[in-house]
Amino acid sequence: MKLSKKKELSQKRRWRIRKKVNGTENRPRVCVRFTNKNIHAQCIDDEKSHTLLGIATTHADYKDILPNVSGAEKFGTAFGTKIKGSGVSAIVFDRAGRKYHGCVKAFADALRKEGLEF
Repeated sequence: MKLSKKKELSQKRRWRIRKKVNGTENRPRVCVRFTNKNIHAQCIDDEKSHTLLGIATTHADYKDILPNVSGAEKFGTAFGTKIKGSGVSAIVFDRAGRKYHGCVKAFADALRKEGLEF
């Protein structure tokens, strides 16, 4: 019973954030999701409902990255490089219901170091 309540509250937080955060073609939304084993990140254009770029630590190139603070920095740097390579310079950051500290903050700071504005 308690687990379903946690999931319900988590979903409400995601919806509350998504009401305010929308990605466009010029400023796509970057959504990051941390699980116990992997990190998933997507760059999304919400107007067209199109994912511009999506990578995860399940890919062979990022298999050695763990979902902790140092891993989030490495993954954020790699993701920021790919986004800049696709021609995007400004984004909207979606933390997907998580608090902005720890892994989420490390990921966002790594994106900023790569030159993305948000």
